Amino acid sequence: MEDAVSRSSVESSSTNDDYVVVNGEPKLKITGDINDLNDEVSQSSRKMTSTLTPSSSAGTDPQSPISSVGNVFPTSQSTSGISDETIPGGGKGRSMSLPGNMDEGYTTFNGVTYLGCALVNAPRSEVEIYRNMSILNEQSKQAIPIELYIPRTSEGNVRADGVVRLVDPGTDSDIACYKIHRILFCARGPSDSDEKMCFAFTCSHGDSPDSAIFQCHVFRCEIQEAVAKILYSFATSFRRLPKAAVRTASSISEAEVTAIFSVNLEFKEDDGKGSYSTCPKDKNIFKFRCDYDKKIVISVTQTGNKELRIERCFGLLLSPGRNVKDGDMHLIEMNSMGYSSDGRTYTISGNWDISEDCFKVLNSETPKDTRVFLTVAVDLVICGIQEPVRFGIETKAKIFPHNERFWYFTKKPHQELFHVKLKLTETDAPDVVQYEVVEVQSQTQIDRQKAGMSLQGLKHNRQMSEGVHSPQEPEEESDGDEPLLSGSGMVSKEVMDDNLLEAWHDVLVKWQQNLSQRPKQVQQLARKGIPEALRGEVWQLLAGCHDNSELMEAYRILITKDSPTEGVIQRDINRTFPAHTFFKQSGGLGQDSLYRICKAYSVYDEEIGYVQGLSFLSAALLLHMPEEQAFAVLVKICFDYELRDLFKQGFEVLHLKFYQLERLMQDLMSDLFEHFTEMGLEIHMFASQWFLTLFTAKFPLFLVFHILDLFLCEGKDIIFNVAMALLKMSRKDLLALDFEGILKYFRVHMPKKYRTEEAARELMAAAVNAKVTSKKLKKYEKEYITMKEQEMQQEDPIERMERENKRLVEDNMRLEQENDDLAHELVDSKLTLKSELDEVQDQNKEMKTDLAKSKKLLKDTQEEKQRLEVETQQVKEMCRKELDRLESENSRNTVIVADYKQICTQLSERLEKQQTAHREELSRIKSLVKSCETCSKMFDADGKVNLPEPKMDPEKLNPKIVDLQQQIRELELELAQTKLALVESECKTQDLTHSLNAAVSEIQASKNTWFTKTLNSIKEVANTHTGKKEPKD
Repeated sequence: MEDAVSRSSVESSSTNDDYVVVNGEPKLKITGDINDLNDEVSQSSRKMTSTLTPSSSAGTDPQSPISSVGNVFPTSQSTSGISDETIPGGGKGRSMSLPGNMDEGYTTFNGVTYLGCALVNAPRSEVEIYRNMSILNEQSKQAIPIELYIPRTSEGNVRADGVVRLVDPGTDSDIACYKIHRILFCARGPSDSDEKMCFAFTCSHGDSPDSAIFQCHVFRCEIQEAVAKILYSFATSFRRLPKAAVRTASSISEAEVTAIFSVNLEFKEDDGKGSYSTCPKDKNIFKFRCDYDKKIVISVTQTGNKELRIERCFGLLLSPGRNVKDGDMHLIEMNSMGYSSDGRTYTISGNWDISEDCFKVLNSETPKDTRVFLTVAVDLVICGIQEPVRFGIETKAKIFPHNERFWYFTKKPHQELFHVKLKLTETDAPDVVQYEVVEVQSQTQIDRQKAGMSLQGLKHNRQMSEGVHSPQEPEEESDGDEPLLSGSGMVSKEVMDDNLLEAWHDVLVKWQQNLSQRPKQVQQLARKGIPEALRGEVWQLLAGCHDNSELMEAYRILITKDSPTEGVIQRDINRTFPAHTFFKQSGGLGQDSLYRICKAYSVYDEEIGYVQGLSFLSAALLLHMPEEQAFAVLVKICFDYELRDLFKQGFEVLHLKFYQLERLMQDLMSDLFEHFTEMGLEIHMFASQWFLTLFTAKFPLFLVFHILDLFLCEGKDIIFNVAMALLKMSRKDLLALDFEGILKYFRVHMPKKYRTEEAARELMAAAVNAKVTSKKLKKYEKEYITMKEQEMQQEDPIERMERENKRLVEDNMRLEQENDDLAHELVDSKLTLKSELDEVQDQNKEMKTDLAKSKKLLKDTQEEKQRLEVETQQVKEMCRKELDRLESENSRNTVIVADYKQICTQLSERLEKQQTAHREELSRIKSLVKSCETCSKMFDADGKVNLPEPKMDPEKLNPKIVDLQQQIRELELELAQTKLALVESECKTQDLTHSLNAAVSEIQASKNTWFTKTLNSIKEVANTHTGKKEPKD
């Protein structure tokens, strides 16, 4: 819900702009003008002065902003001295809501009633505050009379305690205290409503923004005028102090401060496509591949209250190993540095050249079950700190072959917290704050110091496997009397059977294509055990959580609400999987996530709430998926797999399970059943934890995960199969023990039998082959129901009625609580629906306007389309006619050209023959001339004739030769004209073809007014050609 705070409002005041927990000096935000409140206080005070005795204003403090209008009583004067008869609305035994100055640091108000508090999500929303004010004012049967102490502030002084106190007027003891800097918002009731005599403020509770919750505290005064005085006192307390006052208040003892930085580290490998992909990470171990260039990305975010801005990165360094000296670190080439878009995270990236000799150990394949350490450091120049600050992160990695494929990986970066202790140093400039670094410690170092450990003390443990080993494993191999801790055992993600991985890969691909239908091969593969690397994904698919966005969104809201069982949850968290490193550290990431899941479920399932044993199942889910998804799977198991039914109605369903297991033992293992009967051992003494925790509380993790595989795949009845297999495989041992020995065996020795994978696989094979059928279980269920009915008939009716009445009373109380919650939700829903309705109505108006515009545009477009279609048809018809004409003309021209070609060919052949004959005749004549001595002198050495130009007598010329020459010239001229006409015809044909193609292209490309222009152009071309042809014709 967004804040609905108007700056013009004088009905409320706020101390800060953001939803943050401020642990330093209070920050001020007053909506509206405080002078308006002052005027209202003055007006109401003048009205009340006429009803007070003259001595009521004597001895007031002239420095107080409230006493200046005659409303604050001195220390020596009590408000009880005012006569009840002179106070409007005053009653015997109660003083009116007037301020008194009971302490120099406080303004005291009597006659105030505390109506209660409620959780809020938007602490500065007037709408939400008014809603809670209205609800609590109506339900004020259990209101508490109090005296309200509000700290006063004057210029130049630091406020006294900075605490708003609620004091019991009878015993003068504090009922509750609220730090002034945690009060985020104050508001008074609307003057035209029943809450006009009420006021409220919202307060934050929690030590960090992530864990903070917000409560709205509502009060009521006996007279309306006192509300303005109280709100004015709050506004005065919220005033910011001058800088000089704040600086004076900061003593030398506060010169040392601690800044907290969160540093995230991730590695990226070259994917061969010009970019980098994130390196997979298994728990706290990075997975690298040989011969791939890598990139280092470090993100630094400040999480503490001391705000320091990073100026630049001085250097990015890397070295293999741990406890590396500063001089042994190797500088990495940086790519980029700078703040992100939100201005909170400073990111540094650099290229890591793996070919360098110093990084050879980080580029060589590591043997199986071994890891290598590496250290990454970053030097940052921070504004206000004299020297660069170095953050060094030690992590582990495993190097795989170049072509390795990873089936499982997480993209979560490696995270480390650094505590930088700073000391304030003196500077010449009074406004400049300068620090020097006293100490830089990582959270890991701090935790080791708390645990009494050091790096030197851990050297002998370096040879231990860095996998998912439990620190308790050395003791687990012993066969002592200590029970096996929950969370024990090693589960490796390595799968040796490639065929199994391929089978799962094919199944998952097929399953993702149709999530509503489970492939048939899933059951057979699940009985062999789901590969650890795939369990998170497969469990969600088996539970039907492939689309769990609603549950995940609900989870984010549920973790902000209070749970009545938070204390019980916190106590159980420390006892859940203590042998596993992820949950071992108190206050660590694992325990925090587990706490949030259990708390969220207790709020989500109000009927059942939190039950012991739920944390073990949640922890098993958390080891395979993020907490939002783990919560969704937990809800599915409890509701769809009916696990929550075991805790309902006095564990009635659980007792049914005990009876069914007892009957199975009686039918399938009669000797063991008789032995338990002789020993007086009942089923619930050893099997209750099996059903309530799904075997997650005591057994090794490898077996626990395999049981959950079958439970999610085949349903709740698989618990009987596993129970019968456990009893069958321990039958000989149990038959040889007495009562105490049997109980100890179930508690200590039975879980230890399955510490190896071979034993666990043998047990699960026996469970799958156990002769437990649903038909047999249904039969036992009917027997149990019949037996219970007979017991009820024999029971005393009065006792039965009393028990039934008790159950109905509990149901009634639960339903009343649900009714109250629904009423709150109804009010919220109405407000939300009203807001949404207004938005929908506005959208409806806009859509109607857009619809009208669209209709008009559609009509115009249709008319334009019709007009263009007509034009298109006309253009097409004209083009068709023109094309037909051009085709006929082209055919005629083709015939003419063919005739001309034939004539030219004949003439060319004739001409060639005549030229050949002439050349032969000329050769013959030359030979005759050369044979004559006289005539040969007429030729020179080159064969040229030296005779003078003969003067031919026209009469002596052969007329036949002259005619032939004349015919040749005419034919040559005619041939030239024919060729010219042919070229002109071809050019004209090409021009017309181009014009036609251009017109058709424009018609097809666009449906606009260009059709008209094209049509006119074609018409002009056609008219031009027609005009040219008519003269020729």
